[in-house]
Amino acid sequence: MFHSFVEALRRVGLSVGIREHLVLIDAIDRGVIEPTLDALYHLARATFVKDEALVDRFDRVFGEVFGGIAAPAGVDPVAIPTEWLRAVAERYLTPEQMPAIAATGDWDALMDTLRQRLAEQDEAHHGGSRWIGTGGTSPFGHGGYNPEGIRIGGEGRHKRAVKVWEKREFRNLDQDRELGTRNLKVALRRLRRFARDGIADELDLDTTIADTARRGWLDVAMRPARRNAVKLLLFLDVGGSMDPFIAQVEELFSAATAEFRHLEFFYFHNCIYEGVWRDNRRRFAEQLSTADLLRTYGAEYRLVVVGDAAMSPYEIVQPGGSVEHHNEEAGAVWLQRLTAHWRSAAWINPASQAHWEWTQSTRLIRDLFADRMYPLTINGLESAMRELSRRR
Repeated sequence: MFHSFVEALRRVGLSVGIREHLVLIDAIDRGVIEPTLDALYHLARATFVKDEALVDRFDRVFGEVFGGIAAPAGVDPVAIPTEWLRAVAERYLTPEQMPAIAATGDWDALMDTLRQRLAEQDEAHHGGSRWIGTGGTSPFGHGGYNPEGIRIGGEGRHKRAVKVWEKREFRNLDQDRELGTRNLKVALRRLRRFARDGIADELDLDTTIADTARRGWLDVAMRPARRNAVKLLLFLDVGGSMDPFIAQVEELFSAATAEFRHLEFFYFHNCIYEGVWRDNRRRFAEQLSTADLLRTYGAEYRLVVVGDAAMSPYEIVQPGGSVEHHNEEAGAVWLQRLTAHWRSAAWINPASQAHWEWTQSTRLIRDLFADRMYPLTINGLESAMRELSRRR
């Protein structure tokens, strides 16, 4: 098995040889790890992976070679909790049944129907197709399925809700998080324009030698450090459908703060409207006017928006479509203003590029950004930085 493991690693591009193989076997023989699959994984990764960028390839090969040889400890596959089977909110619908459930119609029809239900309903309902409740196929409530509805409470499953009625708490991204790979920084370095400005705090060795030789005594010359002069505005989507991508976005955020001296960042949820914020804990109390940002930061700034672009299309094209407040102007209006003012702009999408065409909102935002949407991968970031490097 270990021989096939080494051969599989070589096939995906890892530089492994007999030396690494012998080190792994010797460590196992000496009992340096516990006899568990998890311990073997960490030992093998430390032995064979010499570049963090290859960890994903290693993980795939390890799963293919060793996957299935051990079950999770302490799990009885027969002892399924009965409450899992009883949850009425987890009603199962086949792919053939889902298209048969009709959408309510347009935005106005959906909101009018909700107002009518609120006026008529006087008790809880579960598993139905009409009233506000859990499970079932009603467009109002949570835990069921409807191609176009309003989620009220609970957790989303299909990411199809038009509006969400609940107050959620988001947390700030950690800019001190250690990067899983240095390649993010390398990719961001493609967006560089060096300049010397500020305090003269760096020794100018060539000038010091020339002046000292000419004058006959030590004449130390100083100069400002050579730094990246690119100015960057970073807008970060947080909460909801972005939760699965927190680790990736934190790594990007950490790399950006390290690479760009002139960096301003702001948070938003799903789509940018008239207000953004810097602190998610005070996002309702201390919002910043987007219009003020347009007046404050000049056209020399580059704009980068990070978000999965997965939302109801109404959040982009419809006034009042925001899931958290009543926006007087549609999100598309604000995105057009941003890209018109900061012409060097890119949208970074952490969701798999293969899924972009499945979501109407993703296609809408991609069009608004003139097809300048890039995946949150090394190649995607490099392409985005090349786009931002162009003078407009």
